[in-house]
Amino acid sequence: MIYLNGDFMPIEEARIPVLDRGFIFGDGVYEVIPVYSRKPFRLAEHLRRLQHSLDGIRLLNPHSGKEWSRLVEQIIAGNESDDQSLYLHVTRGVAKRDHAFPKGVRPTVFIMSNPLPAPPRELLATGVAVVTTNDNRWLRCDIKAISLLPNVLLRQMAIDAGAIETVLLRDGFMTEGAASNIFVVKNEILLAPPKNHLMLPGITYDVVLELAAANKIRHEVRAVSEYEVRTAQELLLTSSTKEIMPITRLDGKSVGDGKPGPIFAMLYQLYQNYKITVMRGSAAF
Repeated sequence: MIYLNGDFMPIEEARIPVLDRGFIFGDGVYEVIPVYSRKPFRLAEHLRRLQHSLDGIRLLNPHSGKEWSRLVEQIIAGNESDDQSLYLHVTRGVAKRDHAFPKGVRPTVFIMSNPLPAPPRELLATGVAVVTTNDNRWLRCDIKAISLLPNVLLRQMAIDAGAIETVLLRDGFMTEGAASNIFVVKNEILLAPPKNHLMLPGITYDVVLELAAANKIRHEVRAVSEYEVRTAQELLLTSSTKEIMPITRLDGKSVGDGKPGPIFAMLYQLYQNYKITVMRGSAAF
C-alpha cells in the first residue's frame, strides 16, 4: 500500500501526470526512514531533514509534523513487513513546463514502503569493497533532492568495479559516499567530515557520533584528507538502510589488515543495542 496525494492504494494503481515537475525537472525532495518492529527510527530527525530540504528548494511543507507522523503510521500498518524502508517524496506539483516556480500549485506527495532486510552477515564479517573518484556533483548536497543522476552514475561506477559504494573526494578531502556517509579511523581516532553543503547530513551519521561520545570513543569532526582515507586503519560506511558496515577494500587494496576492525565492532554492537532501546521506546544516551 502506498499514499499519493490524499489517497491510499496499491502501488500498481498509482498515477501521476506527465507534467509533474518531479518528472519533468526533478524538482522535488525525498526522505528515507528505516522502520524496526513497526516503529519508525528517529522520525523527528528525518522530518527535520525533510524540512531542511524543502526550505532549500523554497517549497512549503505540505504537512505538519503530526500529519506526517500519522501518514507514516498508516503506511507502516498497511504493509506486511515488521522492518520497512519508507520513502517520502515531495515535488512542486503539476504545471506547464516552465523553469519558473508555478503559482497556486499543490505539491505532489508520495509515500511507499519496501521490506528492510538486515545487512548480510557475511558482509559484516568480511567487509565490503569501495572505489574512489572525484566528487563532481553540485554544491548543495545537503538538500536531499530527487534529481539524483550524478549519484546514480557515481554509484554505478562502484557496481561496475565489483564494489558496493563510491567514496567521493573533492579538492583533496573526502565528502561522503554516493549514497552513504563515510567514517575514517586513523591513529585509533574516529574521524568524520563536518556537516556542510558538500554532504548530506546523515541520520545514522548522527547516531554514530552520539554513540561515540556516550561511550568515550575518541572521535573528531573535521575535514578528512584523501591521504587519511587511503592510509586509514578502518573505514566505515553508514546509511539508513545499510546501518554501519566495515569497508575492507579501497580501490582494490586492503584497508588496514583487510578485516573489520575493533572500532567497527564496537560501534556496530552499540548501534544494535540502541535500536533495541528505540523499539522499546526508551532510547537515551
